[in-house]
Amino acid sequence: MSTRRSRLTLPLPERDHIAGAPDAPAALVEYGDFECPHCRAAYPVVEAVKEALGPRLQFAYRHFPLSQTHPHAARAAEAAEAAGAQGRFWEMHAVLFENQHALEDEDLIRYADHLGLDVERFARELAEHAWEPRVREDFLSGVRAGVNGTPTFFVNGVRHDGAWDVESLLEALVTAARRSA
Repeated sequence: MSTRRSRLTLPLPERDHIAGAPDAPAALVEYGDFECPHCRAAYPVVEAVKEALGPRLQFAYRHFPLSQTHPHAARAAEAAEAAGAQGRFWEMHAVLFENQHALEDEDLIRYADHLGLDVERFARELAEHAWEPRVREDFLSGVRAGVNGTPTFFVNGVRHDGAWDVESLLEALVTAARRSA
């Protein structure tokens, strides 16, 4: 059995939504599902890590909708991308996790309106599945990197198989940042 850990097969390119400094010494990538209760539990953990590391961290969220288990996950991911096309990805990301129990199309459109998006454009892009290829690209990059559940984290490109509480993620990120210095 190999002890090699999985690595990202799609490095952090400009296509990712990045929170934090693009040249930060620590990078955290999460493959997640907006309908997954474990991802919902990880959401405040990631927010605390982002706050603790500030400009020393870049964070990217990639879609890994487990559609057989979570029937609204792919649609929610498309909604996040539609919001991102209007410069509001992170705001929609937060709203989706905070309202995980309500992810029907009417809910998504209501969130878009609440965020001040062009609702007509948002609804049209959802109806046309305009962002489905982007969601699928994230999903397939996760499969190639060995993601098989959510949330799955990568620290500086290497899969983090440890705990994902605040302390464990901070320790992994600080250690990775020191190595890259």
